[in-house]
Amino acid sequence: MGIIGWILMGLIVGVIAKALMPGRDPGGCIVTPLIGIAGGLLGGWLGKVIFGVDSVDGFFEISTWVAAIVGALILLGLYRLVVRPKH
Repeated sequence: MGIIGWILMGLIVGVIAKALMPGRDPGGCIVTPLIGIAGGLLGGWLGKVIFGVDSVDGFFEISTWVAAIVGALILLGLYRLVVRPKH
């Protein structure tokens, strides 16, 4: 699977991560998909390293999706810790 596949999966994973971790994000609806894309890329790498899933055949593997969601949740949590909304 190429970079376009990881970006598409990242957009979907960003929506899933936002649903699992609701709340106000300082960046709004533009930053959250970008975090999802970065989380999808991170998850793809984690899926390859931890689970041994080949990045070409791994798009439909559940382990890749779980790793991508976990990667997006980690990045979304870190983003919320670093960038807090102004009151």
